[in-house]
Amino acid sequence: MVCLCSRCHKMNRLTEPTKKTDMKRKLIFAFLICAALASCKKETLITYNAPGGKDNIYLGYANTDSVVYSFAYNPTLNQDTVWVPVKISGNRVNHPRSFVLSVDAANSSAVRTLHYQPLKPSYIMPADSGTIHVPVIILNTDTGLVNYSVKLALQVSGGTDFSSNLPLDIRSKQIVFSNRLEEPVWWPYWGQLGGYSRVKHQLFLISSGTTDLVQLDPQVDPNYFLYIPRDLYYINNMHEFLIDPFNWIKQNPSKGFVLTPRNDNTGDYDFYNQAAPNKKFWLKYFPTVKQLIFMDENKNQILI
Repeated sequence: MVCLCSRCHKMNRLTEPTKKTDMKRKLIFAFLICAALASCKKETLITYNAPGGKDNIYLGYANTDSVVYSFAYNPTLNQDTVWVPVKISGNRVNHPRSFVLSVDAANSSAVRTLHYQPLKPSYIMPADSGTIHVPVIILNTDTGLVNYSVKLALQVSGGTDFSSNLPLDIRSKQIVFSNRLEEPVWWPYWGQLGGYSRVKHQLFLISSGTTDLVQLDPQVDPNYFLYIPRDLYYINNMHEFLIDPFNWIKQNPSKGFVLTPRNDNTGDYDFYNQAAPNKKFWLKYFPTVKQLIFMDENKNQILI
């Protein structure tokens, strides 16, 4: 039932425009919101784009000129694998990509099939990956490797899916290998060892209890200082061995080393392993100081 009295009619006349005004305000407000939303655009993310639209690729080594390897650590091996780290400079993607790792013949002395197995025409960076280690097979079939080293120069390039715009020095590396000991990259960091020689290195391997020491370089390992006490212990092991090899033999009978006097009335001794009697180390007697001192391949005293 609708009231038609003058009072109610008057009120209806007053309230109707007010309702229309509120509705109009709501419509205007809604329009402004829509307009604001329409004017908003999703911010475009800036991503890495290599020149030519392709990511780059390089060899992920520390700042060293070459990688040194010796079969002297494992003389029974006929071949071994050097794993070459290859990295991308750019974005990982959800599909595999091809690149090339090749031999730089102009800067290599290693001979194909004699010193290394041929490389593949190309290699694959797996999907969603930024690093891969490529196997390079080096060979120990050349008997001359006991007297000299060979150099295998490698270079990575973009192939079909990457660019080759990065500097050549970070896309290249040399593998120097032989069947003799080579100066390791960590040796110069430890002044206690003195100058390098192959005989000194061999005696270090025999007596220290380790095959390598840490590089004292934060760029190589930011936590290098944690290994210093351990490595000083290894160096001290060698020091005690050089001072008294007779006592070292007594303390390490399982290693199979012996000392035998030379039959030349010099007081000199030969130090060798009974399993390899042809490989002897010269322990020279110095009568003025009444001391036995190891000599290296250059006839220099081995002291640390």
